[in-house]
Amino acid sequence: MTVAQPVFTGVAVALVTFFDEHGHIDYAATANHASHLADKGVRAVVLAGTTGEAPHLSMKERLTLLDHVRRAVPEQVPVILGTGNLAAGVSTPDLTRRAREHGAAGALVLSPHHGDVREFYGEVVAAAGDLPVIAYHYPAMSQTPGISIDDLKALKVAGLKDSTGDAERLLEELATFHKPIYVGSSAMVAYAGMLGCAGAILAAANLEPELCAQAFAGGVQAQKDLLSIHRIVSQKGVKGIKEELARRHGTSTACR
Repeated sequence: MTVAQPVFTGVAVALVTFFDEHGHIDYAATANHASHLADKGVRAVVLAGTTGEAPHLSMKERLTLLDHVRRAVPEQVPVILGTGNLAAGVSTPDLTRRAREHGAAGALVLSPHHGDVREFYGEVVAAAGDLPVIAYHYPAMSQTPGISIDDLKALKVAGLKDSTGDAERLLEELATFHKPIYVGSSAMVAYAGMLGCAGAILAAANLEPELCAQAFAGGVQAQKDLLSIHRIVSQKGVKGIKEELARRHGTSTACR
C-alpha cells in the first residue's frame, strides 16, 4: 500500500503566539522565536494551532503571522498554518486557499465544532488544491467527539495530528489510516517514534526542542526528562509555556 508523502518528518513546534502589552500580536517576537527553534533543529513550524491561541486569531492575523514566520525561518523548514477553529461565519476553506497563496507548506485543520466531519474536510481539501491538509483530532478543543476511525478512513486528507494522548486510539489509527500520523502529546513522543509515526507536533518543543527530537528518535531517558515540561503544557497550558519562556528569555507572558 502506498503511503502519502509526509509534509515533514520528526518534531515540529506548535508555536506560541506572542502578544504585546496592548494585546496585539508581536509578529517580530513570534518570528524570532520560530527562527531560534529552527536553529535548534525543529523540522517544521506550526502556527495558529491550539498552542498558538487559534480561536483568538483572525484570518488576517493568521496570514500576516504566516508571512512573518515564513521569512524568518530557513526555506527548507516547512511552515504549516492552522486554518480551523475560526470564529463563526469565517470560512476555513477560504483561509486554507489563502494560506497556499501565502506560502504555507500545509494546513492543520481542527475537526469542526458542528456539522458533518466528512463534508467539512471534503470542502477544505477541495479548496486547498495541492496544499496538503492535515486533519486535527483533539476533542477537548473541538468540543465534539472529533474524527471517528470510520470517518478518518474516508477522508482525503494528507495526514492526521492526534493530540488525545490515547495510546489505544493511536494504535487504531496506525492500523487503519495509511497516511502520515503526528502525535501532539509530549508524554508519548518516544512511543510514537517507535511505532513508526511520521512525527510529532508539540507545544513542548517551544521549550525543549532538542529533548523532544531525542525522544522521538527513541531516547527513553529523553522521554522521561520531558515529564516536567509535559506537566507545564498539560497542567498550565499556553500561559505556563509563556511564563517559562519569559523566565528563560524575557519574552511576553500575555495571552488573549
